[in-house]
Amino acid sequence: MEFFDLVKKRRSVRKYKVQPVDKEDILKILEAANWAPSAMNWQPWEFIVVSGELLKPLANSFKAVVEKIMYESETFDDEFVKFAAHYGGAPVVIVVLTGASEKSNVRKANLESTSAAMENLVLAATNLGLGTCWMTGPLHDENNLRSILDISPDKEIVAVTPLGYPDEVPEPRPRLDADLKQKVRWLGY
Repeated sequence: MEFFDLVKKRRSVRKYKVQPVDKEDILKILEAANWAPSAMNWQPWEFIVVSGELLKPLANSFKAVVEKIMYESETFDDEFVKFAAHYGGAPVVIVVLTGASEKSNVRKANLESTSAAMENLVLAATNLGLGTCWMTGPLHDENNLRSILDISPDKEIVAVTPLGYPDEVPEPRPRLDADLKQKVRWLGY
């Protein structure tokens, strides 16, 4: 697929088929993530690929987060709770980590570099006909995630994504400032 078409085709998928994802495809996706640019070429990312029974406690954690947020905001979205309760039925969840650091410049570099890896991950998945949903909401229960997945304190959780074959693909959402008149300043052009 042509790159610009691929970028425009990527969606946040929240409903997946039960069809399993081949380990070889997951490795291709993670290889693409591993080729992301990084500050000082540190390549600070790591990935936890979760499937099977361990998905249940992850989903229970995310569901509790969503219900709490909805309770506090006095809104309720039954479909979003259903999505959270089992990550939309995705057969795989990938948790993306980076090295933790007390130094703000190192932390920022690690987060930015790992976000580049995450972008490669979601684009590679799209290219293989798979869906993802880049999420930080599950991090509202970070202590529980760390416990479930045995994540050491020297790692920072950057994002979580379900991975699977889309059962439903949302329509593209309009871009804010689609013609880039407010988001771009041209200097010296």
